[in-house]
Amino acid sequence: MTGLLSWLDDPRADRGIRFSRPDGGWQRWPYARLARLARVHAAGLAARGVRPGDVVGIVLPTGPGFVGTLFGTLLAGATASPLAPAATFGDPDRYAEHLAAALAAMRPRLVVVDGAPTPTLAHAAARAGVPTVDVAELPGEQPRGAEAAVPARLALLQFTSGTTGTVRGVRVPYPALEANVAAIRDWLAMTPDDPTASWLPVHHDMGLVGCLLAPIVTGADLWLLSPAEFVRRPTRFLECFGRHGARLTAMPGFGLAHVVRRVRAEQLAGLDFRRWRAVIVGAERIQPSTLADFAGLLAPYGLRREALLPAYGLAEATLAVSGLPLGTGWRQAPGPDGVPVVGCGHPLAGTGVTVVGDDARPVDDGVVGEILVSGAGVTDGYAGGPVFDDGRVRTGDAGFVRDGELFVLGRLGDSLKVHGRTVFAEDLDAMLGAALGAPPGRLATVLGLRSGHPTVVVHLEHPRPEWLPRIPALVRPLVPEATVHVVPVPAGTVPRTTSGKPKRRLLWRRHLAAAAPTDVTAGRGSG
Repeated sequence: MTGLLSWLDDPRADRGIRFSRPDGGWQRWPYARLARLARVHAAGLAARGVRPGDVVGIVLPTGPGFVGTLFGTLLAGATASPLAPAATFGDPDRYAEHLAAALAAMRPRLVVVDGAPTPTLAHAAARAGVPTVDVAELPGEQPRGAEAAVPARLALLQFTSGTTGTVRGVRVPYPALEANVAAIRDWLAMTPDDPTASWLPVHHDMGLVGCLLAPIVTGADLWLLSPAEFVRRPTRFLECFGRHGARLTAMPGFGLAHVVRRVRAEQLAGLDFRRWRAVIVGAERIQPSTLADFAGLLAPYGLRREALLPAYGLAEATLAVSGLPLGTGWRQAPGPDGVPVVGCGHPLAGTGVTVVGDDARPVDDGVVGEILVSGAGVTDGYAGGPVFDDGRVRTGDAGFVRDGELFVLGRLGDSLKVHGRTVFAEDLDAMLGAALGAPPGRLATVLGLRSGHPTVVVHLEHPRPEWLPRIPALVRPLVPEATVHVVPVPAGTVPRTTSGKPKRRLLWRRHLAAAAPTDVTAGRGSG
């Protein structure tokens, strides 16, 4: 078997995964039991016509069924393609579009679901001509002496979070996946004695590769909660570290902000975070205040500032690209507009990072350009789309390198040239959030040219009335002469990717399509 599957040959009975139960308890599955489940799932898939090289869609929540189906698919020699369950999406229309695009890209032999498929999923599968199988009915009898099938070249068809438009399936070969998992383990010095805890969705790259595959391959204990449970009760997640001994985790910055917003100091009494070694923070631009507030809340209970490890990655590079070394402590540097930017560490082992200008040539230290990634973790490209045949991927993200450390500014497509300099939407989000005291996740800025004129649109979810009139004056220093539109919207209505990032390009298209924007404030920046 490949390195990714080698744990199945001799799975540990004294280590395993604890899945959170709705009653507040934990359901423990030793790795030996999960290995047996994977083998019977592999047999069940084969009995339903899955052959080496096929793609199996997996639409399952966090749980033993997901793990068994994922590894059962790989044992059957097929390619696993996890998709978000319906609960991840608040908008049924968006979910229908997501499924239609994903199924068209993956062309699976079948899709494994939890119980009866939702009407949206059933309709999408029927239109694609793909059968669905209930995970409870999947296990089959494994023939005696049966061996794993020869693995497909592709381990995963991993869908991007959809930041820049329609989701795309990234083709992840076994060598790229195994190289990235090895780089993560080396970066974090992971051993079987280093438990991980995670609330991230298991269909998404950070939750799947970083917080599921890496601990399983390492043979370390793992504590898994659902995203919804983390939102409802973040203290339960913190107890994994302060009470149960977990040491490693990863999450976007909005996860840290949620803890700060929802957890009171008195709820942490009795918890001990001294052994919590790593909190990887990535998936979106990281705000210095978010790191400082999280560290400040948990420091009295033993969490060290050095445990916070800002990182950068993307699905096209399997997952991890750069990260702060253990025990060094994060730092920040001024961006092109003076807005502080958090460093995302150095490239991981086997990974190369270059910042290039518009002419695709490397720029000098400290100069902003597009981030280009190379190395063993770079994937093949997109299903039915561009191929990364030179082993490099142009990320579409802007940043700069200083003293070997990568600083990430934001998406190149979510920016505007003003008087020869580039202003990023993330900069405006950071500035407005700090000036207004708005919690992260409550605002999303988009900017571009409308009828040739610089335009800024600020979407605010359930804003306080006093925020609205202040925004144009706050934006003017960064985007002079721009028209500023302030759009209040109900809570939870800004479209976001499965990793929580605002879909800025979709918001911009909606703005352009609107005959008359429903603005509370609109004014010229110079006025």
